[in-house]
Amino acid sequence: MWRMDRTLKARVRRRARFRCEYCLFPERFSELRFQLDHIIAKQHGGQTKATNLALARFRCNSHKGTNLSGVDPQSATVVRLFHPRQDIWKEHFAWNGAILASLTSIGRVTIAVLRINRPDAVLARTSLAEEGVSFAPGAPKRTSGRS
Repeated sequence: MWRMDRTLKARVRRRARFRCEYCLFPERFSELRFQLDHIIAKQHGGQTKATNLALARFRCNSHKGTNLSGVDPQSATVVRLFHPRQDIWKEHFAWNGAILASLTSIGRVTIAVLRINRPDAVLARTSLAEEGVSFAPGAPKRTSGRS
């Protein structure tokens, strides 16, 4: 089994501000430690370097797997997934309450493949929003409450 360099792990985690780079869920409110996702999977030639790694919630990462694309539920065409190192989150996604809405086909496919709006995820985001936790990109960290 391979081991990733601690310095690289820490760099990726800090760069992501300790939030999933797909759904923006804050790691501190997760029961499971977030994973480092190979944006382009190793089996597709992706390398273990900062430019190919994203911090991902366990569920987002497990649904993404080695996928690079998916079928757009609106157009039925194959579209690539959101790439956290190349794409700007706000150009593809927007919050509608606790529901993550898509602004583009890349957003739609990413939300569908990663199952970001599963009922349990929406419920968790709703509860955290009621406690004052923001999921907006670049949102300030909450300083009080649960840790």
